[in-house]
Amino acid sequence: MDIDSETLAEELGEAVAGAGLTLAVAESLTAGRLAASIAVVGGSADWFRGGVVAYQPETKFSVLRVTPGDVATELAATEMALGVAHLMSADVALAVTGIGGPEHQHRPAGTVFVAAVRGSAVEVERHQFTGSPDAVIRQTITAALEAGLRMVNTA
Repeated sequence: MDIDSETLAEELGEAVAGAGLTLAVAESLTAGRLAASIAVVGGSADWFRGGVVAYQPETKFSVLRVTPGDVATELAATEMALGVAHLMSADVALAVTGIGGPEHQHRPAGTVFVAAVRGSAVEVERHQFTGSPDAVIRQTITAALEAGLRMVNTA
C-alpha cells in the first residue's frame, strides 16, 4: 500500500469511527487488498465489519445477490456494495469490480467501477486506469477509499 492509500485509509477510519458507523467491502479485481488496506488502520476492529472477495461471477451472484450477467458494470458494483452492507449489517459499504488486465476482455483493461453506499445514498463511478494489473489495483484501492471518505463525510 502506498502512502496516499495509507493516509486515505486512516482518514476513512477516523471518519467512520467519528460518525459511529461501521464499514464493509466487497471486492473483485483487488482480491482482498482493499480490505487489507483498511484492516491495518488502528482501531479498525471497532468499526470494520470485514469484506467479501467475490472474484468469480458466480460468487457475486450467490453471495452478494448481484444480478446474473456482466459483472464489470456500474450496476454490479452497486449491487455488490448493497449486498455486502446487508450481509454484514454495515452502515457504509464499498465495492470494486472491473478488468484489471493485462488482457482486454469485453472492456479495455483498466476499466473499473467503484461503488459506495450509505443507507439509501449510492455513489458509483467508472474509471479507466492505466498501467500494469498491479498499478490498476493500487489506483482502484485509492479510488475506493476516496469514495468511502466522500460518502461518510457527505451523506
